[in-house]
Amino acid sequence: MLLHDPLFISRQLLTVLGTRLFAYHQDQVPQSSAILVVSNHRSFMDAPLLMAAINRPIRFACHHYMGQVPLMREVVTRMGCFPLDAPQQRQQAFFDQATRLLQTKQAVGVFPEGAQPMIQVTAAEKLGEFHRGFAHLALRAPIQELAVLPVAIASYEESTNSAVPLKLLSWFDPSEPLFDQDGWHPMVVYQRVHILVGRPLWITASQRQSYQGKQARTVVADLTAHCHSEISSLLSQGY
Repeated sequence: MLLHDPLFISRQLLTVLGTRLFAYHQDQVPQSSAILVVSNHRSFMDAPLLMAAINRPIRFACHHYMGQVPLMREVVTRMGCFPLDAPQQRQQAFFDQATRLLQTKQAVGVFPEGAQPMIQVTAAEKLGEFHRGFAHLALRAPIQELAVLPVAIASYEESTNSAVPLKLLSWFDPSEPLFDQDGWHPMVVYQRVHILVGRPLWITASQRQSYQGKQARTVVADLTAHCHSEISSLLSQGY
């Protein structure tokens, strides 16, 4: 059914919101292998934008509270997203589920900046620090052909509104310290946005061999830095 098709839902959402999407370098998207999509993140629109831009469903890991709010849970699951578990099981559950998806040659999406830029409005061209979980996943997953695909979301025109009190969200996820403050969760809506696809980085056997012992920290840091640098460069091109 179309109402359960992530690509259809994504395109319809962009149409309803009147968003003008311009995609670049789409020829760099691998079509028949597992890919780990890594991107910057400021808006609830980022997941549908990326799916529409690369013309492929992407199974995004999303914040734990999105799986706790009834209506929101329905929307994100129909789009193929999977909410993260509570903190004590979060990391291992993410690795397990993402690995299963990648083993079936699906696309998995990760926003390594975390929730910070969603809660506190940041400049469109600013890129925060990356958490390294996606790099551990890419190096640990037992998949022969796996590409890490950096993608930049460059917003040209947008509006920012107040969506919901942060204290209200803390009822659904008291483990998130960002919700333990006054104020409202911002909602960034893009009117015009450019999506720039970077060069896919194929995970090699030598990288996986290096992912052990004292070398593991270095290879993870290198992969994280590469993706951060690539997305930063794409953002510069986008503006």
